[in-house]
Amino acid sequence: MQPEHVLNVSVYYEDTDFSGLVYHANYLKYFERAREHFLGRAELVRLYQQDGIGFVVYKADLSFKEGAVFGDDLEIRTTVELMSDYRALFHQAAWKKDGKSPMVLGEIHLVCVDKDNKLIRLPSNVRAMGGR
Repeated sequence: MQPEHVLNVSVYYEDTDFSGLVYHANYLKYFERAREHFLGRAELVRLYQQDGIGFVVYKADLSFKEGAVFGDDLEIRTTVELMSDYRALFHQAAWKKDGKSPMVLGEIHLVCVDKDNKLIRLPSNVRAMGGR
């Protein structure tokens, strides 16, 4: 398994709901952005354009411990675990900078599909990130 990847995210007013907390679905956006940086944007583009490989979410599980608010600076921490040659599990968490515990925990399962949306093996570089 690769070391933990950290993406810094600022919470904007538009990210919050009527209660003043980050709207729950926005954590999925933060986690998506972090996975994109973890895997490498250029590599994701190359995989799709040259190899016809795309990533899709198979399952997402979020647990909310504490809400972030407008003005907070967050760290989205990401690691990956290979569950099989076909599925990667991304362990993700939103932390306040210098926080003592995660605010939101996520387990996001990804699989790969070809241009016809047929399930295919994860690329070898992704399998290597997960330890295989």
